[in-house]
Amino acid sequence: MDTALTRTPRTDATLAGVLCGMGAGALWGLVFLAPELTRAFSPLQLTIGRYLCYGAMAAVLIAPRWRTVFAALTRREWLSLGWLAMAGNTLYFVFLAAAVQSGSVAMTSLVIGFLPVAVTIVGSRDHDAVPLRRLAPSLMLCTAGAVCIGWQALAAPASGSSIAQLTGLGCAIGALISWTAFAIGNARCLARTSVSEHEWNLLLGLVTGAQALLLVPVSLLLDDWTRTATEWLTFGSVCLAVALLASILGNALWNRMSRLLPLTLVGQMILFETLFALLYGFLWEQRWPTVMELAAFGLVVASVVTCLSAHRRKR
Repeated sequence: MDTALTRTPRTDATLAGVLCGMGAGALWGLVFLAPELTRAFSPLQLTIGRYLCYGAMAAVLIAPRWRTVFAALTRREWLSLGWLAMAGNTLYFVFLAAAVQSGSVAMTSLVIGFLPVAVTIVGSRDHDAVPLRRLAPSLMLCTAGAVCIGWQALAAPASGSSIAQLTGLGCAIGALISWTAFAIGNARCLARTSVSEHEWNLLLGLVTGAQALLLVPVSLLLDDWTRTATEWLTFGSVCLAVALLASILGNALWNRMSRLLPLTLVGQMILFETLFALLYGFLWEQRWPTVMELAAFGLVVASVVTCLSAHRRKR
């Protein structure tokens, strides 16, 4: 009886963490459609629009308790917010948007699909983490699923030029590196900060919005801002929707999950972003998934279940 009572809170926390990870993935998957919907605008313009909206929303939501939150932050935490905002938001989204517009959603999903492998390997070095050898089956299934996801994109003839495909691949790898650093750093910062997950997300929004403002003069020099009224309406709608759904709600769910799950399991949750991105891509293209894509779904689900099992056996 005592054993059952002591394990119940941990089991509930794990289930809640996984559900939060699924919710974050479902909202973040929408980000992959944004560059397709706003092809008239550059990745830098889309990044500025999204994060100006994110920063404005964050400022309004945090204003009532700004004094309390500000007093709880140290200089170290402000510095952490600065580089996390750059790595996980500004730089990551520029790379992702460029990868989708130069390559394709499928190819970008493939590269981003390796995030769980990178995060889990680094997280296995944390104190009291599940040993890497115990996670080997989950990592192999994850890798196999990611390969299946992008098989057709890599095997089929490229729809664009070779230079464009290579540029897209390079940008996708840049997004992979950038978000791996963010996922690890953000989880560790949340573990030591005294502010709530929601407040931390809003603070990230404020810092990211400030970075977006600094990028406006750069974009005015590099990009063409002459667009039709319809294109501006689409651009504004997409930026507002992505800021609210992905940045405010999605990040809040992810931060909550990061406090409920160990880093080795946090890495596996990133797979849901890939799965939902593919699902939205199928709906956008109005087609059914292929055999290889269905196999990828099965492998990714098996990877998460295997990882959960490894953590359950350790406890």
